[in-house]
Amino acid sequence: MELRTLILNTIKKQGQVTTADIVGQTGYSRAYAQRFLKNLADEGAIVLIGKANQAHYIIPSKKGTSIEKPLRIHRIMLNKDLAEDKVLRQIKEESAIFRDVAANISSIVDYAFTEMLNNAIEHSISEKIDVVIMKTVTDIRFTVTDQGVGIFNNIVKIKRLHTTIEAIQDLLKGKETTALDAHSGKGIFFTSKVADLLTIKSFEKKLVFDNVGQDIYIKDVQSVKGTKVDFVLGLKSKKKLADLFNKYTDDSFQFSKTGVKVKLYHQDVDYVSRSQARRILAGLEKFKTIDLDFKEVKTIGQAFADEVFRIWQSGHKNVKFVVKNANENIMLMIKRAQS
Repeated sequence: MELRTLILNTIKKQGQVTTADIVGQTGYSRAYAQRFLKNLADEGAIVLIGKANQAHYIIPSKKGTSIEKPLRIHRIMLNKDLAEDKVLRQIKEESAIFRDVAANISSIVDYAFTEMLNNAIEHSISEKIDVVIMKTVTDIRFTVTDQGVGIFNNIVKIKRLHTTIEAIQDLLKGKETTALDAHSGKGIFFTSKVADLLTIKSFEKKLVFDNVGQDIYIKDVQSVKGTKVDFVLGLKSKKKLADLFNKYTDDSFQFSKTGVKVKLYHQDVDYVSRSQARRILAGLEKFKTIDLDFKEVKTIGQAFADEVFRIWQSGHKNVKFVVKNANENIMLMIKRAQS
């Protein structure tokens, strides 16, 4: 039984619960039981009465016929038999986070939260998963943190890559997954498109999707274990999940379009070699349409252009390139390669 449910059931049965009750029923350490009870109290799900040896927890007092529900939920869950949909359902039942929220916002948060939590459950190999979700005056936001292998390190290992940067590059393309039988790889891709702000921090890198500022960037951070995902969506957002799916899927509802920002593959260098081109193109044969964004790229070399727009394109005639933000120097090299 989930620890949260056990605590609430114990209170319903005997009117209160103590740290000793939880330690006795579960075998958890006293420190862990105290921390879990405190988290529930911070949420407003239970109330601490008394101090020291007299400390115990009860259900909050009722105002009229209903219990005042919190706008913030914090849970530390054992990663065993967890189901992301059940976690979300319990959060909705026990909080006011989704109360009076527009349908388009609710559906987006439902999708993003369950996708990010599922990633932690199935990929992280983490014993515990820490979740915080809240509604503020301006937005709904959540954080999913695990202490596992780390998303970038996992991709490096499974895909046999060499660096964290290469793992991030693969992640940005979409359709990249370390569990091909169970996942299509679209969860992070779609979540990154529909959020106002999404950050993924793991090992020594933080990947930031800023859709308000229309930017994607990578920052160096102090090394951390596992993965931390932060999601923010404004309550007044007009985005619709269906519009996003329609934009990146074809008539058969297959995930068929991706976007590649060339500048993210190398910082402050010229794009001149075939090896650079091959790195960018790796895995893109899965798509039917590729937006190739040259924003802030000053020029490309003949070998680079030839590899992308003649050699690779001739071997993948069913794939369409859509070139964006290319200056006249880049367009000249592309046209030469295509001709």
